[in-house]
Amino acid sequence: MRIAIVSGKDEGPTKLNAFDNALTDAGIGDVNLIKVSSMLAGNTKVQKLPKLKAGAMVNCVLSTITSNNPGDEISAVVAVAIGEKLGCVIEITGINKDKDELIDEAKMMVKYMMDKRGVEIKELIIEQSTTTVENIASVVASVVYLNEDIIEE
Repeated sequence: MRIAIVSGKDEGPTKLNAFDNALTDAGIGDVNLIKVSSMLAGNTKVQKLPKLKAGAMVNCVLSTITSNNPGDEISAVVAVAIGEKLGCVIEITGINKDKDELIDEAKMMVKYMMDKRGVEIKELIIEQSTTTVENIASVVASVVYLNEDIIEE
């Protein structure tokens, strides 16, 4: 299994436009995202996001939050734990929460998931996006599941 871990942030004239702009900033704005639960195959490989086919149906774990309250600090985090047998992903968001505390909480949750399954963590990766809202803003962090059908040649 191969994955890419991405994040983005942006403003827009509406909540939907801000979300779309954040997806575009993350490199996943031109595809159809299918939210999946948080499991990975064993020894999953992480790679840079390749160019995806426009309109492709793309599986992902998506952490996102949008706010139209100027001054809010918004954060989206994904934590990825990869083991030999399997891997786990968690997503968490926050408004006006310390981003380091959110990262610590994400690490704790994904470590718990792996411990509960009796799987040793070989690799732990955190991706986060944080911004302060000017008018209407959105942040995203995502684990994108890659396969040849969605990658542009």
